[in-house]
Amino acid sequence: MTLTREAERLSADSQLARTLQPRHLSMIAMGGAIGAGLLVASSTAIVTAGPAVIVTYLLAGTVLVLVMRMLGEMAARSPETGSFSVYARRYIGRWAGFSVGWLYWWFWSVTVAIEATAAATIISGWWPVAPQWLVALVLVLAFMGLNLLSVRSYGEAEFWFSSIKIGAIAVIIVVGLLAVLGLIPSSTASFANYTSGGGFFAHGVGAIFTALLAVIFSMFGAEIATVAAGESSNPAVAVAKAVRSVIFRVLFFYVGSIAVTLLVIPWTMVTAGSSPFVTMFEALGIPYAGLAMNIVVLTALLSCLNASLYAASRMVFALAEQGDAHRAFSRVSTSRAPRNAIVLSSLIGVVSVALNYFMPEQVFSLLVNSTGGVGIFVWLIVAVSHLRSRRLDGGQGTVVVNYLLIVGLLALLIYMGFAEAHRVEVLISVAVAAVLATLGALTHRHSTTVSSHSQRYLGDRSGPHSPASGQPKGYPRSSLSPKRSLFKGFPR
Repeated sequence: MTLTREAERLSADSQLARTLQPRHLSMIAMGGAIGAGLLVASSTAIVTAGPAVIVTYLLAGTVLVLVMRMLGEMAARSPETGSFSVYARRYIGRWAGFSVGWLYWWFWSVTVAIEATAAATIISGWWPVAPQWLVALVLVLAFMGLNLLSVRSYGEAEFWFSSIKIGAIAVIIVVGLLAVLGLIPSSTASFANYTSGGGFFAHGVGAIFTALLAVIFSMFGAEIATVAAGESSNPAVAVAKAVRSVIFRVLFFYVGSIAVTLLVIPWTMVTAGSSPFVTMFEALGIPYAGLAMNIVVLTALLSCLNASLYAASRMVFALAEQGDAHRAFSRVSTSRAPRNAIVLSSLIGVVSVALNYFMPEQVFSLLVNSTGGVGIFVWLIVAVSHLRSRRLDGGQGTVVVNYLLIVGLLALLIYMGFAEAHRVEVLISVAVAAVLATLGALTHRHSTTVSSHSQRYLGDRSGPHSPASGQPKGYPRSSLSPKRSLFKGFPR
């Protein structure tokens, strides 16, 4: 067998299905960004910042818009299952792709357990005879099975999960507006609620930024649409549509729902850990609000569990394709699903669920804290990669926004490091990121070959990036030089 035929065989063995439709990608992006972080955890942000939390959501939304536009531009030009990991590798260096890829995989693998545990808490409350740890374990295994079926199974499930979440938030906004217009008799809605309890900036301007990390964390996940783009029938068109839709819809649902809720009830009525929307419904005398919201929150948790497992498995699949994970994780099943990558990511979720049962304070809390700052790290990498792509690919447009975003995210990270509420999670997250960055730098410091993704990207293009024209000026040497992989000896 010639080397060419062997390469073709290996490529076919790791070819994912392309069965996701534009409607799937749009809902995947929405579902990834809208979850229990808005439905429940927004109460913590409200208590932290008071009515000024609206500014916090506007700031976080602006950051999301910028990041998604940058990521969408690169994804439309070159859709990849590894998304920003591949772009970081291409435009910054192999170490960057290695580091952010594994960091992202770690985040979503741990999130599998977090979402399963939270969902199990609700189910066990309805069905006390079922142990929480057992329910969480069954949920992880059930969604592992769903993802193993096919990518279309994941896409359909996420489409309907996300539809329920979006429908619920739309109802929240409509009910809030009816209360503001005085169409609900028991309503005490008033713009005066924005200044009650200490004024709009009840805890000072600094509280806006203290609440920002939690809000950014809740919005993190919209980028999954660009990870899924490689499995769509028309990647470039689908990802562009998904990015456009998520930008405006997320802003509308996040900012709109919070702004309306704080018009209906004063922020002092909100309790950290309890849904502010349930509080609003109860204040308006709407019956069964708690039960209805628990059902919606459960749907959101299951949606995020589904998305977490998908994102984690696709990232480790992409890392395997690039030589940064064992090649076994790039193999696909007969349904073109990355079987081994899905099983690995599920196992991390199972282990984390077990740790939550046996050592919730000692170990599980540490795992949760280790993911606290990952969203900021990933968005930083996206901004830097896009900045580099503008220079290396000759893209049009200003780069001032990139610099502003990079400086802003770094400033936020530093601020959170000094804030007592977030210090531990930020320091642990920085430590994990530093370890991976060091490992990536050491692994690829003697790189000498072109990576499969860079080679494909360069080989499929003409112009300054084609092989015939040689290495483009300023292109990172580590991206175009042969690798010395951590998994040397496991070639594709």
